[in-house]
Amino acid sequence: QISAKFLMSSPEIASLSWGQMKVQGSTKTYKDCKVWPGGSRAWDWRETGTEHSPGVQPADVEEVVKKGVQTLVIGRGMSEALKVPPSTLEYLEKQGIDVRVLQTEQAVKEYNALVAQGVRVGGVFHSTC
Repeated sequence: QISAKFLMSSPEIASLSWGQMKVQGSTKTYKDCKVWPGGSRAWDWRETGTEHSPGVQPADVEEVVKKGVQTLVIGRGMSEALKVPPSTLEYLEKQGIDVRVLQTEQAVKEYNALVAQGVRVGGVFHSTC
């Protein structure tokens, strides 16, 4: 029996502009967001105490990893102010996840291209600096 979470596809990022992201299937406008097969939500940095430096922590990506993604795209912000430390990359590597770290506009293009290819992709995106 295949669990339902493996049958859902990842939602496309419908739009991105400074400080605003819209995800297919959601009526919300996000500043920063997490997306995965079958869903999305706001990415609230206060939950994990995330700052631009040291940046994206394993705790920030763990939720998306647990949704069964093959690939994770990290959007570092419009000016790439958000860092991604080696500990986060190591965590993802240990989980067998292909990770792509890009400037947010590039990250969204990459993410949407992977969605179109039917890849089980997740993402964490920062839409300002």
